[in-house]
Amino acid sequence: MRRREFVLAFGGAAVWPLATRAQQPARMRRIGALMGFDANDLEGRSRLMAFEQALQQLGWTDGHNVQIDARWHGPNSGDVGKFAVELVALGPDVILTSSSVSTAAMLQATRTIPIVFTIVIDPVGAGYVDNLARPNGNATGFTIYEYSLSGKWLELLKLIAPSMTRAAVLRDPAVASGPGQFAAIQAVAPSLGVELRPVDVRDAGEIERAIAAFAQSGNSGLIVTGSTGAAVHRELIIALAARHRLPAVYNSRFWPAANGLMSYGPDFLVQFRRAAGYVDRILKGEKPADLPVQVPTKYELVINLRVARALGLDVPPSLLARADEVIE
Repeated sequence: MRRREFVLAFGGAAVWPLATRAQQPARMRRIGALMGFDANDLEGRSRLMAFEQALQQLGWTDGHNVQIDARWHGPNSGDVGKFAVELVALGPDVILTSSSVSTAAMLQATRTIPIVFTIVIDPVGAGYVDNLARPNGNATGFTIYEYSLSGKWLELLKLIAPSMTRAAVLRDPAVASGPGQFAAIQAVAPSLGVELRPVDVRDAGEIERAIAAFAQSGNSGLIVTGSTGAAVHRELIIALAARHRLPAVYNSRFWPAANGLMSYGPDFLVQFRRAAGYVDRILKGEKPADLPVQVPTKYELVINLRVARALGLDVPPSLLARADEVIE
């Protein structure tokens, strides 16, 4: 063998493994998602889809360079802790949570895996982060509103139903945001001449019995605060409000879109799209401790006029003028 052929032969052999290694595909990244709905719930699916679509725009495609493992705990609070442990055992690079309930469960399961939360109220008071600007732990994400916004729901309800003197407030007593939202509503109730009655959302039977008993007196209304339990039972709650002719206000657009009367709050799908941006940054090496908790940039007032007419309510022109969306 001539010297040149010898060098090429063995030189090529030396280079070949390096070239092979360079062509190896990047490691499949893994994302866990703990969702507060049943797996077949369309609202829950739409939120996860919004997250996945935003991720894809950032270059992450499920099944190609990232694997998304979702767990759906639904109304059964006993499942949330079990699914949180399951997700940690899968060894994900980052975990998405969809509520205060799922965030609390994930933080009990891990203090090392990065967590990006959505639809959380007062993450500082709940202990999820040290402060909004510098979370300083393994969690960061997107809060939906301060407690003071809850008082706006009562003000709006009084505008659309001026004769209302009593309001039932549906809240989840199992998380800090339940009593917190109720307290904020209670702070403005005396100035509006409204007596409040708390109603827990632990299960469907309790909700139905409490609303039926409350609705026996006239001049009544309904405020549904933000919680996973209320969202899971939304069809029942909307049906009860219609059956008992209770004007009701909710915390997000998906309620009036499903025949609720009125809502005021942020667009939850936007939170999931923005969460994809934080997941992307974490997958590229940034730490949740350095990513500030973000607040909504817009709150929307949505009014369903069909429901208002069915309840015999005359929506004031001033309120209609303030609405971001009117459903005819």
